[in-house]
Parts: sequence; structure tokens; C-alpha cells
Amino acid sequence: MRAAVRVRHYSIRTEQAYLYWVRRFILFHERRHPESMGEIEVAAFLSHLATAANVAPATQNQALNAIAFLYSAVLDRPLGELGGIARAKQRERLPVVLTVDEVALVLLHLPPRIWLVACLQYGSGLRLLESVRLRVKDLDFTHRAILVRDGKGGRDRVTTLPDELLLPLERHLAERLTLFERDIAEGAGEVFLPNALARKYPSAPTEWGWQYVFPADEVSYDPRGGGKRRHHLDEQRVQRAVRRAVLSASINPPGKLPYPATFLYHTPTRTRRGYTHGTRATRAPRCAYHADLYPCH
Repeated sequence: MRAAVRVRHYSIRTEQAYLYWVRRFILFHERRHPESMGEIEVAAFLSHLATAANVAPATQNQALNAIAFLYSAVLDRPLGELGGIARAKQRERLPVVLTVDEVALVLLHLPPRIWLVACLQYGSGLRLLESVRLRVKDLDFTHRAILVRDGKGGRDRVTTLPDELLLPLERHLAERLTLFERDIAEGAGEVFLPNALARKYPSAPTEWGWQYVFPADEVSYDPRGGGKRRHHLDEQRVQRAVRRAVLSASINPPGKLPYPATFLYHTPTRTRRGYTHGTRATRAPRCAYHADLYPCH
């Protein structure tokens, strides 16, 4: 299963999710081998997730994709029609939206590195994973632009880099360069590269431009390529820091905290103007030079 996932260059997160759901599927049917099971057992497991486990529709679909991959790519026995599956119900939840002043107050309670990540999310319209996965070479200070690689839908795009973040980013990268040079000296300066880039460009993993802008505090072991490497900052650290900042700012009663990745995700008109997906970008002259916390109209 693991080999079939990797030969298709699926992400490590997809690999972990698929293995998790296949394991749960087997345990649900008392450790029976998947070859001895079929559509009936798959439907029973998926219905159990919806009715007993009360999972979200996206979670149920992920489990279905994992099991379908097992049968088609590993066992070479594609599943047929799965009828009578109890579908997970879509939950309608409205996110808590903070005012401009509340967002500014939350930002004041964030530690410096997390503050910079949050400001990039808010000022450049980056998603959480997009911000922590930024590489040094993705920042274009000359043109005030950020290249977002492998964003939603697997597409690259270009968005704007707010002028207010230029100096903080330059200072952060200067500190980051010192850490990188120390890692190189200790033999842990390689960074993960997607797909076959590391084989095509053997020196790229140790080049400064490919390093993560926001690295992890500790060097870790690469589960795929092996060896010691410094991964990017764990996105859960950002989420926890934002939640603590919201509590410290005392802007919401307990139990009504905003979704950390939601209230920071902001796409001002200036940011939308910078998006390029191979089509003409939207332009709004009224907000061409504003990158503050206030939305553009």
C-alpha cells in the first residue's frame, strides 16, 4: 500500500491518511484480509462512520478514497457499485468573524514568528499551510510578490507582498540564514524537495533559496528520504498560538473562539488583483496601494 502511494507521488499526508483508513477498515471487520471482503463490507464500514462515528462528509469521502485506492491500485480489484451507504450529513457552521480592531488586538498577543505568519495570511491572503511551506526563493522583494507553490487544487499562483512586512521579513531571513549555516555545518542542512527535484538538482536541497522561510525548532528524521532535516513550522503551533492570543485579548467569551485558520484568512482586493492562474487578474484601483487590516472595496 505504501509503495503504491509513493510511486504515484502522493503527499506524505495522503499516505498517512490512506494507511490510517485502511487500518480502521480492517480492524472494523475483525482483522479480515481485504481480499476476502468486497462492496458489502466497504458499505457497512462507511455507513458506520456516518451513523455511529458521526464523521463529516469530507472525512467519509476520504475513507472511501483510501479504500477504493487499496482495491484498485494494490489488490487490482476495483470496487463496483456501492449502494445503500448512509451518507454523513453536512454541518452548516458559520465562522466567527472578528472586527478589524479585534484582529489587530489578536496580532499584538502573538509571538514574533507566529505574528509574521499570521500577517502573511491576513495581508497576502495565504492559507495556513501555504504560509508555513513558503521557501526563501518564493519571496520576491523587488516586485513585492509571493509565489505560492502547489496551492489549492495543485496550482501555483502569485500574490502580493505587503510593504509593511518587507523589513520584518528581511530581519527574519537574516536570523534564518544563521540557523541554516549552522545546520549545514552540522550536516543537517538538507531540505525536502517535492517529487524528483532532488534527483534532478542534487545540490538544490542544500541551497539557501529552497529553505523554508519558517523552519521547525528541531531537526527531525525524514520518514521517506531518510536522514536528518529541518521541516517547516508545524501548522498546529500557529493554530494554538492564535487561540491563546484570542484568549489573551479577551475578545470572545469561552466556547465561542473563532476558527484560527478562518478569521485570519483574508483576501483584500489588492491580493485578488495579484492572483494569476493563467487568466487576467482582477484589478481594483481604489485599493492598489493599501495593505492594512481594512478591507478594500
